[in-house]
Amino acid sequence: MGMKSDNVKAGMQSAPHRSLFNALGMTKEEMERPLVGIVSSYNEIVPGHMNLDKITEAVKMGVAMAGGTPVVFPAIAVCDGIAMGHIGMKYSLVTRDLIADSTEAMALAHQFDALVMIPNCDKNVPGLLMAAARVNVPTVFVSGGPMLAGHVKGEKRSLSSMFEAVGSYSAGTMTAEDVEEFENKVCPTCGSCSGMYTANSMNCLTEVLGMGLRGNGTIPAVYSERLKLAKHAGMAVMEMYRKNIRPLDIMTKEAVTNALTVDMALGCSTNSMLHLPAIAHEIGWDIDISIANEISAKTPNLCHLAPAGYTYMEDLNEAGGVYAVMNELNKLGLINTDCMTVTGKTVGENIKFAINRNPEVIRPVDNPYSKTGGLAVLSGNLAPDGSVVKRSAVVPEMLKHSGPARVFDCEEDAIAAIKGGKIVDGDVVVIRYEGPKGGPGMREMLNPTSAIAGMGLGSTVALITDGRFSGASRGASIGHVSPEAAVGGPIALVEEGDIIEIDIDGLSINLKVSDEELARRKAEWKPREPKVTTGYLARYAAMVTSGNRGAILEVPKNN
Repeated sequence: MGMKSDNVKAGMQSAPHRSLFNALGMTKEEMERPLVGIVSSYNEIVPGHMNLDKITEAVKMGVAMAGGTPVVFPAIAVCDGIAMGHIGMKYSLVTRDLIADSTEAMALAHQFDALVMIPNCDKNVPGLLMAAARVNVPTVFVSGGPMLAGHVKGEKRSLSSMFEAVGSYSAGTMTAEDVEEFENKVCPTCGSCSGMYTANSMNCLTEVLGMGLRGNGTIPAVYSERLKLAKHAGMAVMEMYRKNIRPLDIMTKEAVTNALTVDMALGCSTNSMLHLPAIAHEIGWDIDISIANEISAKTPNLCHLAPAGYTYMEDLNEAGGVYAVMNELNKLGLINTDCMTVTGKTVGENIKFAINRNPEVIRPVDNPYSKTGGLAVLSGNLAPDGSVVKRSAVVPEMLKHSGPARVFDCEEDAIAAIKGGKIVDGDVVVIRYEGPKGGPGMREMLNPTSAIAGMGLGSTVALITDGRFSGASRGASIGHVSPEAAVGGPIALVEEGDIIEIDIDGLSINLKVSDEELARRKAEWKPREPKVTTGYLARYAAMVTSGNRGAILEVPKNN
């Protein structure tokens, strides 16, 4: 079969192109092989990415061993932890689409025959999955792997406890020396942060989707096993190429449904409910996010990794990893086992020998943490198009809550009020104009949720926003409220002291204000001036949809 790369290297008309390959030092032998693009997200600012140079070298070795010619090009990545709590967080989610677009541009401009994607952190996993669907040449993923948990005062710890330590210091329950001990010990190695936050959620779901080999989500970054995995990923992509198995053969509606199902069992980050719809959109399926509730209703929550509990990615890896979780769920018939994967085998063939080696880390299906899944989508007059909560990280007494709204038009004002002791038991903190358009960029609200937890208000105060949360957030944190405030969604109409009723098990979130009063407020509402009018964020704000659609970009329709 002809190679796609023949467009740039075969025949007389490609002589000029070949002269440029010669300039690269590429031999005739290399030009005769399939050209495999290796998309490396390596950089020196993200702890999850500082080891990707090693992974990249291992992938190149695997590709070359299996008869391909590996060629590396980069993708960007933002560290959400470093971007947290300042203007930088406006630039996090927005990189997902930059990564997808730039990878599409590179892959098609140079006519690669196949691709290996090397992501690790929050946005570049979904960004590269979106690109994989768009470019649709044989593609295999290998992530950089999770960080090992830290050890502080004899207990395993991770990044979420770091943010909460700052809240505890504000509340006077922790000294500056304690905080310093935490900061020196909670992130002990390279890798994606060690709990079931967004990066690890997406790397695990890549395995579920069938786009990564076994262990992609869980083998720690510092284990040599990760280098072997990378070599095997390079070999696997050549096998995919020979069999002509492509991302759209693997990332089907059924595969995305598998991902939503395992999401519930693992207790993944709420951000998966932004990224899975965006990935589904690329394969031509526009998800109504309330489908998550149907899946959740029949899917038990089997894992309580940080921040929901005290187990970490290294523990999930030892317990059998993602395949063991899928095998448990398959006992209830919840997994589509016929889906094709990058192993060249079906999901069913991949998982059938996976053993659950630790029933404390991966609960058996007959002894789950809860009979329903880790995430819930709440709707009501405050969120007609839905909102998302990580139910598995909410204390039981907050599953139902009613209280007065404390309204803030940006994250900074809310943090000042929480740390200033102005938020009291029973309050419902509302942070708005922080959505995809309004932020712009839909910032994560880890600082306010951590401040609430650290100040000891986690079992009495709820937080609602049209922005989003870090996977490290816990408590009654309800995000992605859609439509967002910037487009006149009901969250824009809330007034200080309005009573908000939250019923997480009942899947509802309502403002106790009459329809007439809401209509009156809506008539008086005026759109705000955009917070940003230049650069990428301004273009992003003009094109982005609300959270319920995955904050995907759409070309504005001419009225």
